[in-house]
Amino acid sequence: MVEEIKAAYVFPGQDSLAVGMGLDLYVHYSLAREVFDEVDKTLGFSLSRLCFEGPEEDLRQTANAQPAVVTTSVACLKAAQEASQNGLPSPMFVAGHGVGAYAALVAAGVLGLSDAVRLVRERGRL
Repeated sequence: MVEEIKAAYVFPGQDSLAVGMGLDLYVHYSLAREVFDEVDKTLGFSLSRLCFEGPEEDLRQTANAQPAVVTTSVACLKAAQEASQNGLPSPMFVAGHGVGAYAALVAAGVLGLSDAVRLVRERGRL
């Protein structure tokens, strides 16, 4: 009998951001690149460039920071899926700290990426 692998995916909150985050994922993993490209199109500006190049003071603005963390978290998950030869196990649980809860909802298939980043962008503006 093959034992099912049990997995939980946990996503970070807003304080986890830094200029340069996600750049290696974007360069090396096509699925991560698709995530950043979708978000750039959804938001109507280059969030990817802000994540990769800054400036830090703009990235740390809540309306930018929250979608940046969600985007990078989802890109990280997609890169891990792409890199895994046998595929990642489906999570039994997902969780997120603060804004990471939105990345968890995307990972669970409850919320689409575009909807998630629009929501957290507006959440950051409020």
